[in-house]
Order: sequence, then C-alpha cells, then structure tokens
Amino acid sequence: MVELMITMVIFVIVIAAASQVFTGLLTQFKQQSKISETNTEGIVGIEVIRRDLAEAGLGLPWWMTTGGTDATIGNTATYTEAINDGGTFWDDMLLNDAPNPPAAFRLLTSVGIHDSGTGNKVPNSTAVVLSIKAVNVAMNDNSQRWTYVANNGALPNAPPKVWNSPDDVANSDLVIVLNPSNGSQQNVLQNTGGSSSFFKTLGDTTNPFSFKQSGPNYTANAFEPQVNSYGKFIVYGIAPSGVTPRMPFNRADYYVKIPSTNVPKSCAPNTGMLYKGTINNTTGNSDSGKHLELPILDCVADFQVDFVLVDNNGNIIWPPTSNISGLAASDIRAQVKEIRVYIVAHEGQKDINYDFSEGGARTSISTLEVVGGTSRTLDSTNFFVDLKNLVGDPEYKYYRWKLYTLVVQPNSLR
Repeated sequence: MVELMITMVIFVIVIAAASQVFTGLLTQFKQQSKISETNTEGIVGIEVIRRDLAEAGLGLPWWMTTGGTDATIGNTATYTEAINDGGTFWDDMLLNDAPNPPAAFRLLTSVGIHDSGTGNKVPNSTAVVLSIKAVNVAMNDNSQRWTYVANNGALPNAPPKVWNSPDDVANSDLVIVLNPSNGSQQNVLQNTGGSSSFFKTLGDTTNPFSFKQSGPNYTANAFEPQVNSYGKFIVYGIAPSGVTPRMPFNRADYYVKIPSTNVPKSCAPNTGMLYKGTINNTTGNSDSGKHLELPILDCVADFQVDFVLVDNNGNIIWPPTSNISGLAASDIRAQVKEIRVYIVAHEGQKDINYDFSEGGARTSISTLEVVGGTSRTLDSTNFFVDLKNLVGDPEYKYYRWKLYTLVVQPNSLR
C-alpha cells in the first residue's frame, strides 16, 4: 500500500509538471501563431498602401478644359467627388478638389480614431486621413487598364487597341481620354463640356461621345486627335460598364476607426482597424460618393503621414511636413518628392508575461528618425504615440508594439 501511494504521488507530480509544460507550450504556440498572422497581414496591408502611394497621380487630368487641337474648343468638364456620408465621422468633402483638377494627395491631420459603435473619438488619438487619387486605386479590373488612340496623318485614326485578356481593356469599359501634350498644357482631359462629358464607353461608335473607329463620313471628335496632328491620346479605364462615373479618376482614403461589429478580440483597447475606403465612383444610387471599405491592418494605434518637398530649384526642404493643405494640384506634382507613412500597431495578442513598459519607464512609442550630415541634423519626424493614455494602464504594457515605416517616391506625378 505504501509503495502504491508513493507511486501515485510520483505519477501525479509528473503529470502536473507535464501539464504545466504543455500549457506553457500551448500558450507560446498560440502567441507565436498570432504574431506570425499579424506579420503576414502587415506585409499584405503595407504592400497595398505602397502600391497606391507609388501610383498616386496616374492618369489624373492636369487641365479640365480642352484646347486648340481638339475638334471641340474650350469645353470644360465638371465633376463631383465624395459626399459627407457620416460613416467615417469626419467631413470627407474636405478632401475634395472639384471643380479644380485633382491633386494626387490630400491629408486631414489630427482626426483621431473613432468608435463606430458610439461615434466618439478615442481620447488622445491623433491618426490622420490620407486621400490618394489616381485612375487605378479603385478595386475593379477596369481601373487597372489603359490603351491609346493615335493619328498617323489621315482619318480615320488608329483605333484604341482592345485585348481579350482579363488585365486588358475590354469593349464595354468606361474610360477617360487624356491629351498628353497640347501646347503649354499637359494631360488635358478630353471632353464635350459639362458634368457627363468626360467619359465614354470603349468600342462604342456613337458620335460625339465615343471613338468613331471607321466609316466613310468619319469626322474627328473631342476624344481623338485631329487629322494631320500625328498625336496620340492616352485612354484609361475608370469604372465598370453600366454606370455613370462621378469623377474622371478614382480616389482611396486611408483612415483608422473601430468597427461597430467584428472587432478582433486580440486587439488592445482603443485600437482600431486601418481601412482603405475607395469612393464609389457612380451616380444615381444610394452609395454614390460613399466609401467602399477594405480592412488593411488590425490593432492600429496611430497612422501618420509626412511629405518631403522640394523648392523651385529642386532642393529638398527639411524637415518633412504634413501640411499640404495650401498646395494646388500643380504644386503637389512639382514639390512632393517623397511620402513617409508611419503606422503603430501591435504584434500578436495580449501577453501578461510581457512588459513593453520595461518596468514602467516606457509609456510611448516614437517614429523618431535622425538623419546625419551637416545640412540635416534635425529629426525628420517625431511623432510620440502615448500608449499609456491611449490604451490604458496597465493594459498597454502587455502588447508587443511595432512601428511600420513606409518611404515611397511617387513615380506618376510628373
């Protein structure tokens, strides 16, 4: 009996020890799996932002009024952009450029993180809203396509090339047409005047809103180069077939908010989701001008943006700035050299065995960048995210906070 009791005690001790080891391994596995998941989401989300930043300005009209080489002279296109739909808790119309030519970037500073359930702003949150405008920032196949129509002397013009691949232009695509060079003007939006004059359906031969690809009585129109011009107009897809576009480009806004449902349970308190909200580029329905939201990254505590500008002589202005509200579209094209995006989020989930604060000494995370050299000894950017007051004490200590830094030189502005 004594031997049996001793054996049972030893067995219980071994099982208890094994259980503790197994529990620790399971907890660690769960934490590492969540960290891996977060890192994967971060890579995918950051790549979406990077692509949009690099392509900002692609296909944007620089002039809304047609000029002297077109069949119709002096027509000015008008358009509408986003509406203030209330779903984002700030005025989206503050990022509109209409009726002026659109700018590749617009920014609203110190908007913060808003809770969709209550409509309230999270205290101590300072996240910005970044608007990126280009033909290809929308989430439809047509916006990724382009072609051209050219004049080789006589009429008819060489028609726009139409392909059958899913990545290429289709006959039913809604497109805009830009004249790359018209005297001193560049990227002139071809149109017939008014709010519904700047787009057409590729392959449609109805005059005057379309390409007239053949016929014995061919006459030039605003969407094609004139006879003997030897010009080439660029054709960009902007919207799927069967809709009426609001604007001759597409727009995507990046912002942070807490959704009213399906909030990730692993996220720290008062952190939100980074969204890409594409403006619905249609008219005549209840969602016109509102955001079509795509979640980009979970558990975000801050989202900040800086621009590196150059002066008229091409010299870099230091330090970078987030203040571009006073710049016209032409200024942004000429001056924006680089854009820097900073995102503060956490890896994995809550871990009570982890102490981000390092014993209470660390309460914030900084996007501090120090650039060396005799002419640039100042900090280029210095955003401090007060995690203690944003998330709460001691909750902020139990998360592995991470800074995503993205530096992009837009290649479609000039």
